[in-house]
Amino acid sequence: MAEKLARERSARYDAIERRAREIPIFDTLGLKDMELGEGTCRVRISRDTRYDGIYESLHGGILMTLADSAAAFAVLTLVDPDEPITTTDMNIRFFAPARSDVVAEAKVLKLGRTLVPLSVDLTDAGGTRVALAQVTYMRLGVR
Repeated sequence: MAEKLARERSARYDAIERRAREIPIFDTLGLKDMELGEGTCRVRISRDTRYDGIYESLHGGILMTLADSAAAFAVLTLVDPDEPITTTDMNIRFFAPARSDVVAEAKVLKLGRTLVPLSVDLTDAGGTRVALAQVTYMRLGVR
């Protein structure tokens, strides 16, 4: 029984990774090292000065995109990987400049029938928290 569940989880995670690679922004921003767990996703963006803001650190909009992407993949670990979902709202608090690679770690707080709230921690290569995002996704295929 446990082996069957592990195979199903692996197949679901493979489907999510395939879906991620088909999203143009995933490749454009160079998102990598995606790790999936039940209701979680960890993904990294390499620092590229082309995406800096005015303070020679990763632009806040890039960090929001990273957080939003990690949140989406975390949701998909708990539902059908092909289920249509969308962001309904998002906020982010910036704590420090991001002058190195950044890792986003998203965690589903509650899998609702329609809404899925998440938190996303963003840390730099030194382990400093650079931002914290709160995201809510809507499950569009659920009736």
